[in-house]
Amino acid sequence: MKRVYNFSAGPAVLPEEVLKEAADEMLNYNDTGMSVMEMSHRSKAFEQIIQDAEKDLRDLLNIPDNYKVLFLQGGGSQQFAMIPMNLMKNRVADYIKTGQWAKKAIAEGKIYGKVNVIASSEDKTFTYIPDLKNLKISEDADYVYICHNNTIYGTRYTELPDTGDKILVADMSSDFLSEPFDITKYGLVFAGAQKNVGPAGVVIVIMREDLITEDVLPGTPTMLKYKTHADNDSLYNTPPAYGIYICGKVFKWLKKQGGLEAMKKRNEEKAAILYDYLDSSKMFKGTVVKKDRSLMNVPFVTGSDELNAKFIKEAKAAGFENLKGHRTVGGMRASIYNAMPIEGVKALVELMKKFEAENQ
Repeated sequence: MKRVYNFSAGPAVLPEEVLKEAADEMLNYNDTGMSVMEMSHRSKAFEQIIQDAEKDLRDLLNIPDNYKVLFLQGGGSQQFAMIPMNLMKNRVADYIKTGQWAKKAIAEGKIYGKVNVIASSEDKTFTYIPDLKNLKISEDADYVYICHNNTIYGTRYTELPDTGDKILVADMSSDFLSEPFDITKYGLVFAGAQKNVGPAGVVIVIMREDLITEDVLPGTPTMLKYKTHADNDSLYNTPPAYGIYICGKVFKWLKKQGGLEAMKKRNEEKAAILYDYLDSSKMFKGTVVKKDRSLMNVPFVTGSDELNAKFIKEAKAAGFENLKGHRTVGGMRASIYNAMPIEGVKALVELMKKFEAENQ
């Protein structure tokens, strides 16, 4: 069986070791005589799976006891509504607009209250992170919202806005667990699993306990209250059990790799290989301001739609999948998440060199 190099932005590449382990356990998990897909979420076996997953995630991020870890459904997009429903007490929130997903979160937030866009990079097609100094944070804002890594546009925050006593909320879907971060700087972070952690169907929420209350907006459904899930250890209803099981395996794999410091080093090394080539190439160019470049998602162009299409076609034929850029940006995009081996990035650069030499 031939494995391709999968540069998809999500659902994305998973560690081969994890996939093989899951395949070995598919019919008989841990001598239960059944697959994790078949077992009750109330069983002792699954209880152990979700508890181990939470413990390993807490270890990886040094999550203190006053933060809850929740394994939910609905993806990042459902969080766009769940956050204001639970946190917008004054019906006011500040958002920083750095891409498509921040725009969607802003639109959803406006359903529930007043949204102030306090900084934006839309003027240059989201190719940079706005200046975070002297932000005019609204006095009555309930929280400040950022999208930490912008999957489509390939930018990331290398520093955080100073939000004073306001809660910082972050969408970390595409760079979660790619490097260490201090959870205590945030009131809430969330991450759709399908980019850097596991299969589609799970969203992980890490939230300060004092923010989890019954005081939510009128009309908030039971399933959209964080308290519902926090009080029931993510088992209020049937959770995305198999997805959580795979996430747990990825957490163990990350620990085995040396944890998040080791992953950061590896991710910086991988990104440097690709960015160094883009900076020296006469044909291929990166699209992002250097200081704001993502380590996870690398958009690039040739300057010609015809050449872009030709490169994508030849890359696919050579076993490099999902390099087409998002429709709002065009060109190409290589997503090089934790599970993308360094060999994949090196092979991509060799392919680009060859294409450049043949198409001058």
